[in-house]
Amino acid sequence: MKYSKRVVGVKASEIREILKLAARHDIISFAGGLPAPELFPIREMEEVSRTVLEEMGQEALQYSPTEGYEPLRDFIAGRMAKTGVKTDRDEILIISGSQQGLDFAGKIFLDPGDTVLCESPTYLGAVNAFRAYEGNFREVATDNEGMIPEDLEKALKETPDVKFIYVIPDFQNPSGRTWSLDRRKALVELANQYGIPIVEDNPYGELIYEGERLPSIRSLDTKGLVMFLGTFSKTFAPGLRIGWINAPKEILAKCIMVKQSSDVQSSSISQREIAVFVEKYDFEKHVEKIKSTYRKRRDLMMDSMGKYFPDSVEWTHPAGGLFTWVIVPDSIDTKELMERTLEETKVAYVPGASFFPNGGVKNTMRLNFSNMPEDKIVEGIRRLGELLKREIG
Repeated sequence: MKYSKRVVGVKASEIREILKLAARHDIISFAGGLPAPELFPIREMEEVSRTVLEEMGQEALQYSPTEGYEPLRDFIAGRMAKTGVKTDRDEILIISGSQQGLDFAGKIFLDPGDTVLCESPTYLGAVNAFRAYEGNFREVATDNEGMIPEDLEKALKETPDVKFIYVIPDFQNPSGRTWSLDRRKALVELANQYGIPIVEDNPYGELIYEGERLPSIRSLDTKGLVMFLGTFSKTFAPGLRIGWINAPKEILAKCIMVKQSSDVQSSSISQREIAVFVEKYDFEKHVEKIKSTYRKRRDLMMDSMGKYFPDSVEWTHPAGGLFTWVIVPDSIDTKELMERTLEETKVAYVPGASFFPNGGVKNTMRLNFSNMPEDKIVEGIRRLGELLKREIG
């Protein structure tokens, strides 16, 4: 078969390959970014699904406008106010999960050989999406407060083919770090100065466990350069595959055209199910329940790592989201260690090398704390800590 160069160059997602192994029932998995399934509102959704089919069944099973279901777009516009954004339904496009938004960003901005500026490390799913459009990556030096402005400006000056800057400012995947307000403002100022769009990926922003939520990059946008991606996958249910783009009308118009040629529209019935749920039930209370559970699991993982991990191992303390980032001594390649960890401890993690688009960093791993129950978190960290102690010697 003669496939396109674009497809030939795309590799299988390493995370997805790991998840195949981690799906085994005997594995304690810290690998995926999976929500806790016991928190899905199954009983409520039974009633919601019945209501949708009884009261709007024909339209729920029919094609619908590309932009999405208006009551749901109105609800999302209202939720965006929590990020500091004043918007309305005309700046909201419903998409099939925020991953589709990443695909759209690549499709509307990138030509072969163009460059994306990104954090270091950054989300592997975004790297794969942009790489499919033959984009290159320049990693910007990143610390606990976000991209370092001096390095970002240097990258903007030295890289003439930059098409956009990709960031996850809240509880970043994979590091769990959150950008400071000063770094957010500096990012917008530099983007304005150089006329470069920003793709703000924000799947975790509502899952905050301590402190106050900071303004989104989109809320600081003064020149119509920021494309915001949100999702219900982390606050509701990923199986519904409903996310959204909030963007200035010029950018959104391009996204709508791309969606029309991609999948026409997102699921009519899923959109109505979410809209009916938020009308019938207290969505804020539902999110608070999720946050309470994840906060407890985060704290338990932090405490367990302090108890069982060697002193030479470091990790982040995320103020929200789903992940912590672990740094082990330089002598350890966590990708090479992964297979043996599964065999000897029955514990799964994601090696960190995949989150660096240009490679070169091998001594990191990402751990998820949202999906495993409390007893497995403690036992899994204990097993992993014992293995690391043996490896480090």
